[in-house]
Amino acid sequence: MATLLEQLSSMTVVVADTGELDAIKTFTPRDATTNPSLILAAAQIPAYQSLIDEALKFSRDKIGLGAAVEEVVEEALDEICVIFGKEILKLIPGRVSTEVDARLSFDQDATIAKARKIISLYNEAGISNDRVLIKIASTWEGIKAAEILEKEGIHCNLTLLFGFSQAAACAEAGVTLISPFVGRILDWYKANEGKQSYIGCEDPGVISVTKIFNYFKTHGYKTEVMGASFRNIDEIIELAGCDLLTISPKLLDQLSKTQLPLKKKLDSVNPENVGDKIDIDKKRFDFLMSEDRMAREKLDEGIRGFSKAIETLEAQLAHRFAVIEGGSAFSHVVHEIFMLNDLDGDGCITREEWLGSDAVFDALDNDHDGRLLQNDLFSGLGAALALSPK
Repeated sequence: MATLLEQLSSMTVVVADTGELDAIKTFTPRDATTNPSLILAAAQIPAYQSLIDEALKFSRDKIGLGAAVEEVVEEALDEICVIFGKEILKLIPGRVSTEVDARLSFDQDATIAKARKIISLYNEAGISNDRVLIKIASTWEGIKAAEILEKEGIHCNLTLLFGFSQAAACAEAGVTLISPFVGRILDWYKANEGKQSYIGCEDPGVISVTKIFNYFKTHGYKTEVMGASFRNIDEIIELAGCDLLTISPKLLDQLSKTQLPLKKKLDSVNPENVGDKIDIDKKRFDFLMSEDRMAREKLDEGIRGFSKAIETLEAQLAHRFAVIEGGSAFSHVVHEIFMLNDLDGDGCITREEWLGSDAVFDALDNDHDGRLLQNDLFSGLGAALALSPK
């Protein structure tokens, strides 16, 4: 019998949710997605240090010797995301998603400018627009930015999507793809409804994506639906047939080792009718979001989490840049990163406090006790920071 991964790949486009090149080589997906948290996790791997150094040195040369460290780091962030994207595109036949700085999520003009810059960096490397998706948070400002970018031929992946109103607005805007977060929806319901487990078909995240998929197909929208942020393979099984599913290496491995019959659950040709088409302007969008506490809270939390990942990566880059340019290593950098994430100041970071991705938390939690102490950050982050330039 074929594995679940083989069967799933025959009915859904499987996307690797990682910035780790070795994982992409192993599972050979068509597409791959990245975000600041995934880039941060990948940046801890010594084998990728040369890519980080390449971006820092290039950025210094690009903006000049007189530029401040902060300016070099800001430039290097874009370069690093594109460098990882270029390496990923060497390994896959399809598209890579590269994310706009989450701190720009409520600034339409800045989001557009950043997206244009990212795509220009890809174009300068000989990579065409059809191989890149620009990831933008599904705020109203992000959705309207994506609408403008799509008209320019810059394809967008609207992320941090939790509510139906966000999805409907994205479809109206004509975006290429949306990434509804299945697992984070489940997390919210478990934390707020007092129920610790759901069978696959009753999983709130699965129900949400199923409704969005059927709504899009019923009303003829071209926007693709890519389920994301999975907590277990049961969620994936329930969404077999979705346009795309972006899956972490851990769950891809589990799917590749499991042999069970897989039924197609979502059908784009014969979708279930889930209601009439709705028109969404900003007033209606704001009203629907105000009524959807889960979507509102998870969107805000996600933006904060990705912003923290960027800030943490900036701190690492500043330190690494000092090393490259002959500066001394400052141990307080790791301490500052720790303080940034220790929200209650109790000397440890729990998974609940961590607003970044599970991938980063798991990479740092070496003893798997569900807590991050300063020593965990020293061993996880410090190893990469301490590498000296070749």
